[in-house]
Amino acid sequence: MTTDTEPTTTSARPAEPAPPRRRIGFTGRMMAPGIALLAALTVLPFVTIVVMSFSEVHLLGGLSLDFAGLSNWARFFTDPEMGWFWLRTALYFVLTLGLEMVLGVLLALCVWRLIRGRNLVLSMLLLPMFVAPVLVGLLGRFLVDPTIGLYSWLLEQLGYGGDVLGGTFSAFAAVVAMDVWEWTPLIALITLAGLTSVPLPLREAAALDGAGRWQTLRHIVLPSISNVLLVALLIRAMDAIRYFDIIWVTTNGGPANATKIVPVRLYETAFRFFDFGYAAVIGLAMLLASIVIARTFVRMLDRKGLAR
Repeated sequence: MTTDTEPTTTSARPAEPAPPRRRIGFTGRMMAPGIALLAALTVLPFVTIVVMSFSEVHLLGGLSLDFAGLSNWARFFTDPEMGWFWLRTALYFVLTLGLEMVLGVLLALCVWRLIRGRNLVLSMLLLPMFVAPVLVGLLGRFLVDPTIGLYSWLLEQLGYGGDVLGGTFSAFAAVVAMDVWEWTPLIALITLAGLTSVPLPLREAAALDGAGRWQTLRHIVLPSISNVLLVALLIRAMDAIRYFDIIWVTTNGGPANATKIVPVRLYETAFRFFDFGYAAVIGLAMLLASIVIARTFVRMLDRKGLAR
């Protein structure tokens, strides 16, 4: 008895095509020179600063770098005055950002409620933002001058007869007030842009449900613009941590280092004492602090987006 066996055939699976190689398109080729230039303007200075932080920089007879190991970093962490500079910077950071956020939101709410003359009020409100910080410092120093200053005269009528920029507490309060005066309009402008995007039907529904103005503001308006407020806080935080102009023009960090924050200390170390190695360490520490603050606010924005 014979059995016919049929040959088994295996169907070969067609080979998957190889993924196409990514090629730089026309847009990428056009942007390549600009990207390369930006990389050269950012990466090379950063590498130079890192090298300088481990070196002693000499300027006599030409620029020369002598390897110093971790001496500059050790000096940074053991400098007894540096801790006070960072503490003063943190206090300046918190005061300016806190006052600017509160006043900016209040001003934006007031302008938002206006029916007539909103554009005129907004134009007047934004004027300080367009003044150079150096001019703000010079104007502030003139206004608090103990002999001819208008604000000094007003304070004298209220019972304060001292030199505003001559006292440790009053000088610090003065430079904070100048910063707040200049940059509160920016917070107000960003907040006003967010307020105009709050849906009107949502506010009308809250009014029909019997919600008052405070309840509507607390439970509807502010949650709706929370992301906008975080963006405004991030923008000002990146500028406040490295602020320099107003303090240098008005007090030069004095009196008795009362207004000397880390950016002022960095400038003095680099361009007054020509200690560029130690100045590079301070600059890198400021960069690290800026990155930490930026990452904190970005994570808060991400959490807000996920929560929604």
